[in-house]
Amino acid sequence: MTASALPADLPALLLRCAEARAHLPAQGTTFYRAVHTSESAGLFALDVAGSVGVLSLYAELTAAQETELAAACAGLNLSSLYLKRRPPEARHLANTVRDHLSPPEPIWGEAVAEMVAYENGIPYLIRPGADLSIGLFGDARPAREWVQQHAPPGGRVLNTFAYTCGFGLNAALARAETVKNLDLSRKVLAWGQENYALSNLNAPNSDFLYGDVYDWLGRLAKRGETFELVILDPPSFARSKAGVWRSERDYGRLLAQAAAVTVPGGQILALCNHAGVSAAAFDKLLLSGAAQAGRPLTFTASFGAGEDYPGAGHLKVRALGVD
Repeated sequence: MTASALPADLPALLLRCAEARAHLPAQGTTFYRAVHTSESAGLFALDVAGSVGVLSLYAELTAAQETELAAACAGLNLSSLYLKRRPPEARHLANTVRDHLSPPEPIWGEAVAEMVAYENGIPYLIRPGADLSIGLFGDARPAREWVQQHAPPGGRVLNTFAYTCGFGLNAALARAETVKNLDLSRKVLAWGQENYALSNLNAPNSDFLYGDVYDWLGRLAKRGETFELVILDPPSFARSKAGVWRSERDYGRLLAQAAAVTVPGGQILALCNHAGVSAAAFDKLLLSGAAQAGRPLTFTASFGAGEDYPGAGHLKVRALGVD
């Protein structure tokens, strides 16, 4: 594969993009995207967590180009820089190449095993060298804001595909009485509990549910457990013992199961981060799931990624009223 050409004036590009986000830290957000792929001709993205940079490569670059790009990032007053290689086939690659995709040590600067960064004043634990995912998906910041504004005070919330429980944390801060965080990884649920502790929130272990989302949704429905708000943030593609999940094929079935545990008059917040699924196709999947469940939906809000992701069309977020 032929390596892509880097933009002509990297330092100027990086500074221009960083300056456009300079207001975010003053607003209590120290975790954000300093350069999005739409600004780098699709070649790379740069995320910032405090003074730590995370450089993600989305194209084939030579070793010399990687070095040039990393050196240009040094002009942004970062204390260290971590590298993530994100080829299209990364999700299929074996764990044996993880250290190549996500080197655990920074490519320059002091190593930072973990740190606390902020989003709208809320602290989150970030681990820059942990894996391709470092603890928070910055593009979903508007969706987490929506949860804090709309989670039912005194009500019940189910946060599926919880990862490090950012949505659940925001629901708890909005004073929801019960918030259940559900994920297939014990490791990320434990990480989520650490995020809760950073905000001095006490939650019982029973609020962090380990297991397959489909299985748990079925169990909760059989028990008659219902929620005023259900949050769906599945990956685009995943393998599990239950089989292969593909959002473009399976989202309707997921929505149907979520509707089964949503109270009449409740809400579902549905996210789709698959660039190959258009907004219209996503809406169609949601409506097909509602039809399967026999629960009419009302679209109450539609939005995407934050302002630091200009031109991003990969993330679709829908707030849905459930009759």
